[in-house]
Amino acid sequence: MHQRAYAASPRLSEVRYEIRGELAHRARDLEARGQEILRLNIGNPGVYGFSVPAHLREAIERNLARSEAYCVEQGLNEARAAIVAQQKRRGALHVAVETTFIGNGVSELIDIALRALLAPGDEVLVPSPDYPLWTASTILNGGTAVHYECSAGNGFLPDPDALEAQIGPRTRALVVINPNNPTGAVYPRALLERLADIATRHRLVLMCDEIYDQVLYDDATFEPMARLAPDTLVLTLSGLSKVHRACGYRVGWLSLSGDVRHAQDYVHGLVLLAALRLCSNVTAQWSIVPALTGPDTISELTRPGGRMFESRRAILDAVARSRFLSVSRPAGALYAFPGIDTARSGPVDDHAWALDLLETENVLLVPGSSFNVPYRNHFRVTVLPQAPVIAEVFARIERSLERHAARHAGARQVAVA
Repeated sequence: MHQRAYAASPRLSEVRYEIRGELAHRARDLEARGQEILRLNIGNPGVYGFSVPAHLREAIERNLARSEAYCVEQGLNEARAAIVAQQKRRGALHVAVETTFIGNGVSELIDIALRALLAPGDEVLVPSPDYPLWTASTILNGGTAVHYECSAGNGFLPDPDALEAQIGPRTRALVVINPNNPTGAVYPRALLERLADIATRHRLVLMCDEIYDQVLYDDATFEPMARLAPDTLVLTLSGLSKVHRACGYRVGWLSLSGDVRHAQDYVHGLVLLAALRLCSNVTAQWSIVPALTGPDTISELTRPGGRMFESRRAILDAVARSRFLSVSRPAGALYAFPGIDTARSGPVDDHAWALDLLETENVLLVPGSSFNVPYRNHFRVTVLPQAPVIAEVFARIERSLERHAARHAGARQVAVA
């Protein structure tokens, strides 16, 4: 009897997430064989020795017995009130507990926000490079991701005029990731005002991924988009995973502001989708109030002498010494996005090179093309390892590129002969 294959959805053929993809799986195989892999592929503070602030953990412990039943589908009222208070302090208008949602991380809320908005064929403007979940969720919810360029030559900032030229009759939303993953760019106020104006004039929903809002270096300043766009609908997404190093708690939130009055149908859709998953993790929600009202625990890590600052410095120093690499100086977030000078190295396929780096140097990083860019000579690394580990990683990267350049030179000589 003929056996029919169990096929996956064809939409998955357009989805990529190499941060936890083929290379990460290969790294696990190598570790299972006893090899030590230096991992720079993911912004997961807990695996690099960072701890959740004690006052968050203590709040969960105190409320553990109150965590055994479902809560309201949008999240604990006191937690949502703390989120609203933070947004009001930042200048957001028309924020309310009723239009604030807590999710199992920002990832779940990105999916819900797009699912409630999109009809088949609707378009979403997504940065390139992007955090690939935005493109994936757009596709999986029947939309089309239209990527607007954030070029290395412009510090990975978008050109507002070029972005606006990409808006069409089916464009529904504009995604802004600030501070940016994967590049570390922090958007200046004047640029955000331009983007807010574009969204307002074209009646676009502004979807603002601000999960790294307090992870800033040097004199970088974070500007909340919500206070700059009072006349269009703004979705601000943030959470505890990065600033508070609580990835495993899976706590994110979505707060609506601006023109909420004309978004009641959309709000009803969000409430319905929130109800369908019952509620987010109740236990971890108790950490939201102390996180938003307690002491600042991130600045000591990002100022000079702090662990993240010094690891970032180690990346910049290593790139400055490299014969092959350049990088736009990260002003925020947990990453750098170096580029390889192919005039020196020869042509590079970022995925093939990253696999070779893993196999020969035991270093795991993420190819740049995973972030929905058309070029293949960049890669992303995280600043979370200690500075000496960063230095060792980049020494191995340099060795790998030296070998790659030598192979290319040898092949070119053979071709000429």
